[in-house]
Amino acid sequence: MEAKFQTFLILLAVLAGTALAARRFNVAPAILLMLSGVGLAFVPGMPPVELPPELVLLMVLPPLIYSASVAMSWREFRNNLRPIVLLAVGAVIFTAAMVATATHYLIGLPWTIGFLLGAIVAPPDVVAPLAIARRLNMPRRILVVLEGEGLANDATALILYRFALAAIMVGHFSLPLAAGEFSLIVAGEIAFGIGVGWLSLRFRKWSRDPQVELTLSLITPYVSYWLPEHVGGSGVIATVACGLYVSWNGPLLISSATRLQGIFFWDLVIYMIEGLLFLLTGFQMRALYEKSKAFPLDDIMIATAVVVVIIVIARFAWLYPAIYLPRILSKSLRERDPSPPWQWAFTLAFTGVRGAVSLAAALALPFTLPGGEAFPFRDLILFVAFGVIFITLVGIGLGLPPVVRWLGIADAGRSEHFAEHEAEIAARRQALDAALRSLDALTEEKDVSEEVVRLLRARHDIRVNQLPDSLDPTHHDVSAAGTALTRELIVAERKFIHDLLRDGQITDETRRRIERDLDLEEASLANREYRGAPL
Repeated sequence: MEAKFQTFLILLAVLAGTALAARRFNVAPAILLMLSGVGLAFVPGMPPVELPPELVLLMVLPPLIYSASVAMSWREFRNNLRPIVLLAVGAVIFTAAMVATATHYLIGLPWTIGFLLGAIVAPPDVVAPLAIARRLNMPRRILVVLEGEGLANDATALILYRFALAAIMVGHFSLPLAAGEFSLIVAGEIAFGIGVGWLSLRFRKWSRDPQVELTLSLITPYVSYWLPEHVGGSGVIATVACGLYVSWNGPLLISSATRLQGIFFWDLVIYMIEGLLFLLTGFQMRALYEKSKAFPLDDIMIATAVVVVIIVIARFAWLYPAIYLPRILSKSLRERDPSPPWQWAFTLAFTGVRGAVSLAAALALPFTLPGGEAFPFRDLILFVAFGVIFITLVGIGLGLPPVVRWLGIADAGRSEHFAEHEAEIAARRQALDAALRSLDALTEEKDVSEEVVRLLRARHDIRVNQLPDSLDPTHHDVSAAGTALTRELIVAERKFIHDLLRDGQITDETRRRIERDLDLEEASLANREYRGAPL
């Protein structure tokens, strides 16, 4: 137990150090974390660390999916539902079929094994590519489609995975039956996920205690995931539906104290889960290396190369017709939603990084068939899954920034980002105007002293004056200088309060209350600060 705890502390230290290195060298943390995991796995004396598939599929996946769903806008998800479904369902099925066909004719795998391998490697990961894409100032719609695809494609892949696995275990497969079951799973999980989200928000509103509400928020993804998964579904669709419901309906039902604490709580939870997941994925290289000694290396290399090439080609082959063909055939769609630039389509097609869910699905394969014989090609599937994850994460992850620069995608993203912040300033001003009208109405309805009204109007004027008139470079420079000076004033005030505490003029409780106000003001500065990181 002590050795395991020491290993855990080492992983945490590597996680923190790698995050700092990634920021220093402007590289996606997921890439360095996986490479660090591979390096650590071969350090002499380092105990092997296995990645139990049930840990990923039952413990890690629910909070990741739920958190991403809550962070996503239901309106943007709904407005981009067609491209999201085309990628999350259509592209996954098409890629799995392409992998099955290629491995059957080029490598000689049975059709059922090929479809199983295709289901494992078909779904792109959502964590690593989105982390890279956000830093590259990509247009908002590309980010929404990528995030929506990453949320839903695991469900398609895991359902295909179970169908293919069942066909191998029992020896037969019925396409009509599978299609009907797939439709039933989707409809049932959507309804169940919305029901769990509704109950979660009602319980949280009733409790009105931040600690209880955060506990309920942590339980919610597991309830929405485990029950459908237990009865033969994927659990992913229910969790996505639950998260989107909470995202749309939560702002008016969740208290401000819970929301403030929840942001930091969930940021830390997701940071730890994602970091340790990529580290542990890299750690699997040691176990796979030991197994590979009894397996022909040429077979592993050829199979991995074939699958990597196929999944890249399949994504391009599916995505371009899926984007442009419906608009060619439908005038109403063409007028309602004009065709995006080819650079956008190329970026979406290029962003096909595979993640730990693929490895977990491969690790979850049984060792034997019902008759007692060994599960066919199990080790080869494991090697190929890890190889695909490693090559796509490192290759595409490092290649995406120069590709985005070459395509000029960031220019559109910057313009969109600028317009979004201009709209934000306008919305803030309109909200303050609405609050001022409410103040006037309240003072007429209630007996409020002039002093209270004067203080409230002064607060309103301060908030209005804090808003910049524009986000052009001149105003931005002034705003940035004011923000920097405000931070220095907060530091000076915090130091003075500490001196008062040290001299015994105030108590610790007083210091904590004052510090909380200063912390909230500093967090407000960070929230208002315009961030436009150049490529």
